[in-house]
Amino acid sequence: MATDHIRYDVLAQQALRGVVRTVLADVAKNGLPGEHHFKITFTTTAPGVRLSERMRAQYPETMTIILQHQFWDLAIGDDAFEVGLSFGGVPERLAVPFEAITAFYDPAVQFGFQFETVEAAPRADRDGAATPTATAPPRVPAEPPEALPAPAAAKPQEPSGADDDGGGQVVRLDRFRKK
Repeated sequence: MATDHIRYDVLAQQALRGVVRTVLADVAKNGLPGEHHFKITFTTTAPGVRLSERMRAQYPETMTIILQHQFWDLAIGDDAFEVGLSFGGVPERLAVPFEAITAFYDPAVQFGFQFETVEAAPRADRDGAATPTATAPPRVPAEPPEALPAPAAAKPQEPSGADDDGGGQVVRLDRFRKK
């Protein structure tokens, strides 16, 4: 099998994270349109994730937030977003790098992405020695978020893009990879 020097898997991940960034930037500027709202799952241990110790103790590996009615001060940067949310009546400010996101789902239109970990290939430095490149944060093995049910016929490691029960499409990047 030929070596993928272009790294389409990495480019696809970046493009889909760009979709999330674009959607959130539009919401920060114009508010949520219609019935749209978002369930965003992220790895709480990923570099750059900022949340209180109380929340980190409650969600030591992954956390799903919902941006719908009660959120404020949504700010979008090149690499992360910040948002204010209330948990049990206590206001919290979260910062989430886009690289930490493992799932994004819009229940209003039953559309979402589930991100996979991709390993970046080593690149050669000027002396020809291989040097590692940055990789996506490790994905914590967990059940899919309730917003992203696995299709009934899919096995955990199997590529899938089948419609879920509600007719929406979950896009899994490994579906496009050669085995």
